[in-house]
Amino acid sequence: MNKGKLNMSWASYISYFFGGAFLANAIPHIVSGMMGRAFQSPFAKPSGEGLSSSTVNIIWGFFNVMVAYWLIIQVGDFDLHSIPDILTVGMGSFLIALFSARHFGRFHGGNSPAP
Repeated sequence: MNKGKLNMSWASYISYFFGGAFLANAIPHIVSGMMGRAFQSPFAKPSGEGLSSSTVNIIWGFFNVMVAYWLIIQVGDFDLHSIPDILTVGMGSFLIALFSARHFGRFHGGNSPAP
């Protein structure tokens, strides 16, 4: 294996990891927006804690989808049949989902649900 290929491989996996994170981050914004609900976004006051309109969430969600597409499909040589490629995207998605559950659970009661 030549050194250039090894470096490209690591760069690809980093790109896939963050692509997975952007892909997972798109889901709550698009779903909230489509349901007509306000949800936290980076554009709210305070950022990430205040609520943004459903329209802002749709726009932010689709921006996240576009970034995820670019990071996963356009960078490197992503192979849907490659277990390491899929696991890397999945790990990025899983970790941002776990972080989001804890972060937004503070605002929506998900961290300590009532019995």
